[in-house]
Amino acid sequence: MMAKGTGLIMRILFFTHYYPPEVNAPASRTSEHCRAWVEAGAEVTVVTCAPNHPHGKLYPGYRNRLWQTETLDGVKVVRLWTWLAANEGFLARILNYVSYMAAAIMALPFLPKADVVVTTSPQFFCGLVGLLARPLKRAPWVLEIRDLWPESIVAVGAMKKGRAVRFLEWLEGFAYRQADAIVSLTRGFVPHIAARCGDAGKIAVFMNGADLSAFSKSGDGEEIKRKLGLEGKFVAAYVGTHGMAHGLDTILEAAALLKDEPRFAFLMAGGGAEEARLRAKREAMGLDNVVMLGQRPKAEMPALWSATDASLILLKRSDTFKTVYPSKMSEAMAMQCPVILGVEGEAKEVLEAAGAGLAITPESADELAAAVRRLADDAGLCQAYGRAGRAYADQNLDRAKVAARFLALLDAVAARRPIGEAAAPARQSAR
Repeated sequence: MMAKGTGLIMRILFFTHYYPPEVNAPASRTSEHCRAWVEAGAEVTVVTCAPNHPHGKLYPGYRNRLWQTETLDGVKVVRLWTWLAANEGFLARILNYVSYMAAAIMALPFLPKADVVVTTSPQFFCGLVGLLARPLKRAPWVLEIRDLWPESIVAVGAMKKGRAVRFLEWLEGFAYRQADAIVSLTRGFVPHIAARCGDAGKIAVFMNGADLSAFSKSGDGEEIKRKLGLEGKFVAAYVGTHGMAHGLDTILEAAALLKDEPRFAFLMAGGGAEEARLRAKREAMGLDNVVMLGQRPKAEMPALWSATDASLILLKRSDTFKTVYPSKMSEAMAMQCPVILGVEGEAKEVLEAAGAGLAITPESADELAAAVRRLADDAGLCQAYGRAGRAYADQNLDRAKVAARFLALLDAVAARRPIGEAAAPARQSAR
């Protein structure tokens, strides 16, 4: 992949708060894209933190230094000092976010030259690094929007509308206007972004995909069930962040409705701000049919999916979340796992287009319990949903194809060409 028609390898400088060995959705998306770009011939430098998500504790083998480097899958990774904080509580997390932005800005003079700068948001302050990286590195800036911020934090009640939120909204709009191109993860974000940046032509949509080579149905699901004490049960699983936005109390309430039917079990894997509270609530409710594993390494995810009979993909009921497409939905479809979706809007449209599962009203425990029972009673329906989901993923959600489209856009931006042609295939695939 050449830059600016010079015959030189394109140099990409990517700022992200999360990166492997962290296992959340942004770390996976960014690392898989960067790895694909390196394989395509680009030179990629990622600027991130020492890995500590979600508990604010350093992963083994890492220290929280001012500057440290390593190479992962051909990607040069620069890790900067930040204020470490667990993914819970407001003030500590803001300190964590702002300290990353400050560290990244101070590091700019020491980072390599770039043909294009990419920042990803949220977290919001990571996205804002591009405002200074663009002029200081003398390179065009692509801003990736994975979630609408600050709108999403207002939706979950973490902040209330007021002067602070209005100032953040002004910063949001200013960043959109300054960016040379904006990558949105969903079509639903586009009207919001376009209204604030004034130029819909610089927005491209690249949905969250899945590594189809890694997420593929295998035969070890029953063995995993045996290890977890779930042998012979229909397992409805939630795999992902246990955060304020997800409304995971609904799982516990549905489990309570089915607790007298031993053929059902609920599995929850992941960490986050709500994990400790949900564990305490599970114990208080006496729910022996709910197994909580906590955060697991990414390498274990395909095996957990193989042990899953129905994937639970949930968010709180909010107009804000009608524009969201959860990344775990792509992984579930890749694994031929039928989906029970408690999300309205764009995610529901994708589910219906794929024919990959059942949609329920968000935060409805009654509907969740009924959907689990329906799938458990109809093995043929489960298989049909699984096959349809995989077919849709093969056509639309292959991470390698999404990464290639993203790289074509970066090449266009680096060469100061219009992005319309580079963005078009992604827009078509998102329909």
